[in-house]
Amino acid sequence: MALTKNERRLRIKNRIRKVVSGTEAKPRLAVYRSNKEIYAQLVDDVTGKTISSASSRDKDISAANATKSEVAKLVGKALAEKALKAGVETISFDRGGYLYHGRVKSLAEGAREAGLKF
Repeated sequence: MALTKNERRLRIKNRIRKVVSGTEAKPRLAVYRSNKEIYAQLVDDVTGKTISSASSRDKDISAANATKSEVAKLVGKALAEKALKAGVETISFDRGGYLYHGRVKSLAEGAREAGLKF
């Protein structure tokens, strides 16, 4: 029985989530990538709360006329700025079952450039 692309991604995601979890001091940066948009949020898994989030649908980012990879980098920078304001410096990265390549990699690099430590 062949798995669909999404079923395979969810299996990988569950395997990653067994290891990666977020705390208040070191939240998890969760990434979701659709065909058109990209979303990222910092999650404290102990309390189950989202600390901050950013997406390519935010007004200032969606106004930028750029490629999807460039937009992902802007999302990473925006999330990092919000995180630093909330007092978060170190995070654990959850790629959500996606390959660390392309838009996911761009988002991570943008967050690193803006001052988050992985």
